Amino acid sequence: MKPLGKIFLLDDDELIVSMLERALTGDGYDVRAESDPEGVVDRIRIFSPDVVLLDIHLPGHDGIEILGEIVSQGIPSQVVMLTSDDTAEMAVKAMKVGAADYLTKPFNLDEVKIVVAGILERAKLKNEVAYLRKISSDLTRHEIIGKTNAIHKLKEKCGKFAAAAVPVVLITGESGTGKEVFAREIHRRMHPPESGGFAPFLGINCAALPEQLIESELFGHEKGAFTDAKAEKKGIFEAAHGGSILLDEIGEMRLDLQAKLLRVLEERNVRRIGGRRDIPVDATVFATTNRDLEGAVERGEFRVDLFYRLNAFSLHLPPLRERRGDIPLLARHFLRVYAEKYKKPGLLTEISPGAEELLVAYRWPGNIRELRNLIERIVVLENGERVLPEHLPAEVVHRREGTEGGGRPGPTLPDAGISMDAMEKSMIVQALEKAGGNKAKAARLLGITYDSLRYQVKKFGLE
Repeated sequence: MKPLGKIFLLDDDELIVSMLERALTGDGYDVRAESDPEGVVDRIRIFSPDVVLLDIHLPGHDGIEILGEIVSQGIPSQVVMLTSDDTAEMAVKAMKVGAADYLTKPFNLDEVKIVVAGILERAKLKNEVAYLRKISSDLTRHEIIGKTNAIHKLKEKCGKFAAAAVPVVLITGESGTGKEVFAREIHRRMHPPESGGFAPFLGINCAALPEQLIESELFGHEKGAFTDAKAEKKGIFEAAHGGSILLDEIGEMRLDLQAKLLRVLEERNVRRIGGRRDIPVDATVFATTNRDLEGAVERGEFRVDLFYRLNAFSLHLPPLRERRGDIPLLARHFLRVYAEKYKKPGLLTEISPGAEELLVAYRWPGNIRELRNLIERIVVLENGERVLPEHLPAEVVHRREGTEGGGRPGPTLPDAGISMDAMEKSMIVQALEKAGGNKAKAARLLGITYDSLRYQVKKFGLE
């Protein structure tokens, strides 16, 4: 059972320490109780409590000075001062330094419990407000849209991963296919907003940050660990405790960091740069990439042990050109979203048959992101009730799949119709035969990515 919160207790009166530790532990808190003030700030930092109960009068130490160190070092704990001095002057001094509250001895246990619960509740509400604001803009506006068989199977997989609370998920696919959307969907199912809990979703782009910063962003650092480490810093593994982490473009991560990441995934502990102790972390890790990681492993660019650890639970997202039946659904969804965003009610509420035909025929090299950006541009620039062919850019109008210029695609649809699955399977079989079983070459012949071909091969049972 997850504790209600972490509490660090420091008082030189062993009777008070024992009494508070027993009472708060019994209420479901994770309590660390001590009576020795020597080096206590380091121990508080390592324990990373939500609340510190700190005696003002300690042998050889001033509790106010310890409070000042906690505040100056940026340790994110709320401190409640304990003292037998009930003067207003002492209370004001503690509050000015940064105390969250103040308790005068002798106090009863109910009073302590009320203060601790109030501090944790305020922190929870603050986090939940931020969380709800984020999910209202991110999660609800980035839902999985689609009715094709491929998307249906991916949604089913997301549900199974969430129900099992798997620790790591690898999501592959071309740029713009919605990898973060699927990660957020699994996170939302693992931590539904209606459950009332706060579960952070934090992301980092492994390719965008400078090499000298990414390790600190991932694992955090201690004060003085390097030249610019003016204060201690939590990495995203610590900050995302109880929630999820998105490691975008995992294929671009340095080999030495891959080794450290593997250790964190295996041991579920993280050690800050310059730190000496391991800190337990509990977060689901979503790793995304548009690279062929198996190929990167063969070239020595990605660790084989990390690949197999990530690939235990995986999703491969097909490009938009392989799920054409979802293009009209996605386009209408983005129309609604951007009409609301740019306050254009009643305008561009539908897509004309001609425009829809052009949208479906286009190859979409930028996938869903390209479609979303196109619809946003149309909503901003155009008026009227429907999206018309003349609203579409030249590349969509004149570059249909399999054509040069505006002509009709090569194959002709028979009057009796055709099975798209059968046609796709036949093309894949032919490409593999022409390529002598070489999947990379077959993918080039078909004009699709290697990962997409692997997905189709598995889909049709051609392995």
